[in-house]
Amino acid sequence: MTSSHPIDTPAAGEKDATLYVAFELSKSKWLIGMVMSGESKMSRHQVAGGDTAAVWQLISKKRAHAEKHGRPVRVVSCYEAGYDGFWFDRWLAGQGVANRVLDPSSIEMPRRARQAKTDRLDLERLMRVLIRHEGGEPKVCSVVHPPTPEQEDARRVSRERDRLIGERTAHVNRIKGLLHGQGIRDVHPRRKGFLEQLAQLRTGDGRAVPANLAAEIQREHARLVQVGEQIAEVESQMTAERAAAAPDSRASQVNQLISLKSVGPVGGETLVNEVFWRDFQNRRQVGGYFGLAGTPFDSGQSSREQGISKAGNARARTLAIELSWLWLRYQPASTLSLWFTSRVGDQKGRVRRIAIVALARKLMVALWRFLTQGLVPEGARLRAAAPAGR
Repeated sequence: MTSSHPIDTPAAGEKDATLYVAFELSKSKWLIGMVMSGESKMSRHQVAGGDTAAVWQLISKKRAHAEKHGRPVRVVSCYEAGYDGFWFDRWLAGQGVANRVLDPSSIEMPRRARQAKTDRLDLERLMRVLIRHEGGEPKVCSVVHPPTPEQEDARRVSRERDRLIGERTAHVNRIKGLLHGQGIRDVHPRRKGFLEQLAQLRTGDGRAVPANLAAEIQREHARLVQVGEQIAEVESQMTAERAAAAPDSRASQVNQLISLKSVGPVGGETLVNEVFWRDFQNRRQVGGYFGLAGTPFDSGQSSREQGISKAGNARARTLAIELSWLWLRYQPASTLSLWFTSRVGDQKGRVRRIAIVALARKLMVALWRFLTQGLVPEGARLRAAAPAGR
């Protein structure tokens, strides 16, 4: 099937040609668009989701047809980062395809109040973006740099811990909510002897806890205990990895960050696994990845600052703000803390919340330089030895 909308591709060279391939991925089906350089019509194909054999058959057939003219064909492809992750990018690279994983939020969209959105239109839009990017317009979209399988697997532990902490909080809140509905306050489900205490509790009107409610709370508490055991298991794994850290390894970077007062094992693990495995070229890239860069609006008579962009890694940005508050507490004599104090003084509320974002950006740049260049943040204090546990 061919598209009714022409695709403007660069003219093919005398010695080589390029086959552009765009993928619109979903769980049940994949749409594939293909066009050769010098052609104006894109062929569209559909295969079952995850059917790499069918994908390669289509690419090979199209490339073989072009190579009949005696020219080598280079294959370039793209798809949007999403549910399928990065395994498909690695598979394409193994087949010799130069693939680009695109950031969906960076692709230009029409500004009409209502716009048509179909997989067919999305496929054509991806193809145009790919051709423009390969034609020398690098800012037409943002290309994601996929992690290696080892880097991707390393961050699973810290992400699992975050998820388990959320589950633990949900169980505690559920138990407290159930008891509060009976007029019972000031209970602590995570304390030892909670189940024994439950049998002695009395409702606000003097009754024992109803049998069915008590049974439900006991089951909820059992899940709470299990989550607590899993959190302890994950944290033990993180501790063991740091204790056995090899030089220049990911765990050694975590230990290096922990050597700074105010940065703990959890914060160090998250920063290394989520952020500092990347090869940043300058401080602007660091701030941009955290989403802590400003977004000015300067057009005509209007000129204002809209606040931080909030792009990039939301998990890392939240941690950066938390670490900034800890930095003020445990590194009060550092240059960064003195800068914050001189700007804010004794002011409270919104002014401090705005300033802490600026401090977070400066702090993340300082930590990046500490890891890559060994430059200790000016005035910061180091621990005598990195802690072994949390």
